[in-house]
Amino acid sequence: MELEKRTLSRVTLRLVPFLIVCYFIAYLDRVNVGFAALTMNKDLGLSQTAYGLGAGIFFFTYFLFEVPSNLFLARFGARKWIARIMITWGVLSGAMAFVQGEWSFYVVRCLLGAAEAGFFPGIIFYLTLWFPAAYRARILGYFMAAIPLSSVLGLPVSGALLGLDGAAGLHGWQWLFIIEAVPSVILSAVVYFYLTDRPADAAWLPADSRNWLMRRLAAEEQVRTRAQHFSLGQALFNGRVLALSLVYFGVVASLYGLSFFLPQIVKQFGVSTQQNAFISAVPFIVGTVATLVWGRLSDQTGNRKGMAAVALLLVAVGIGAAAWLNEPLLKMAAFCVAAFGIFGTLAVFWTLPTSFLSGVAAAGGIAVINSIGNLAGFAGPYAMGAIKDATNSYQGGLFLLAGLAFLAMLIVLALRHDRHLEQAPALSALAAE
Repeated sequence: MELEKRTLSRVTLRLVPFLIVCYFIAYLDRVNVGFAALTMNKDLGLSQTAYGLGAGIFFFTYFLFEVPSNLFLARFGARKWIARIMITWGVLSGAMAFVQGEWSFYVVRCLLGAAEAGFFPGIIFYLTLWFPAAYRARILGYFMAAIPLSSVLGLPVSGALLGLDGAAGLHGWQWLFIIEAVPSVILSAVVYFYLTDRPADAAWLPADSRNWLMRRLAAEEQVRTRAQHFSLGQALFNGRVLALSLVYFGVVASLYGLSFFLPQIVKQFGVSTQQNAFISAVPFIVGTVATLVWGRLSDQTGNRKGMAAVALLLVAVGIGAAAWLNEPLLKMAAFCVAAFGIFGTLAVFWTLPTSFLSGVAAAGGIAVINSIGNLAGFAGPYAMGAIKDATNSYQGGLFLLAGLAFLAMLIVLALRHDRHLEQAPALSALAAE
């Protein structure tokens, strides 16, 4: 239908590229500690266990503030709340440059987690207010591309910033944190003036497009509500929500295990810092392709559950193989397989809870899944660091990540997915035209 294509094309161009840039900066500020660790750990006297704890403790406060933050977003609107999130995390990300040792490292990472809480699930919820279910996997895939892109582009930049060591009396890792924090502070002001909270407020959409989108989204919400209405309290403790939280735990553990420790694993190949940056970026290039391809395939087939399960199998096989292999080229090939699976899963995963949750229940349910899942961002890096210190090898930690991904795959296969809740509104809307 021409009106549908025209409407969604305009909405996509207006919102998605800008949100990709915002999440690109957010994710870079979250994980640039992984590359800074190449020199920061020595300067601050951090062991692998202490580094893993500090890298992961971000997610503990992130967990505590996630649900309240997403409920505030639903109440006050994305424009105001996301702008608030971005300026606070920008300031605190820059403050990472001035940590003095183990405890200040922990404190700033805790504050950074609290500041950023709600951003990612808030964006997921925000996208459900603008895009019909049949389009969400590809849109989420575009958005999720910001994660691997932040590493593809950010790692070489971070490598160059480490080369500023000694400039103005600062270490290279300090310059890395300061310079990479600036864009989020600037973008916070842009978010406030650029984003539109809901389609009803979109003066930039023609009236016929705005009315069509509002009708389509309202029809979808009606279908979900008739099938099963969830209050906020029911959504927070729903069995499917909690099971999906465990699935996401496995995905996040793999994601941050790769993000926080890959540069240090590559360092063992005996390469320079700049070579490390480019080599470490390769799996994330593969991941960028996965977010685009897997999300579109999911929309075309409608088989959300099957696509998520296959992607998780790739994660388990890839990371497990990387743990066994010692030859650098083969090890990196295995990490590429794992990265395809990780980012393919992320492109599809969020269509699973949004297929049966709506309204405030969706905001709360998404936040629960993201907050519980992101505890793996705390547990995974800490376990990786502790195992490395205990065994002088990353192999045990990688096997742990592979096992979590395999368990996540089994849970996905055991869950039901209500495909009819996505398809029925589209069919009824077409019949009405």
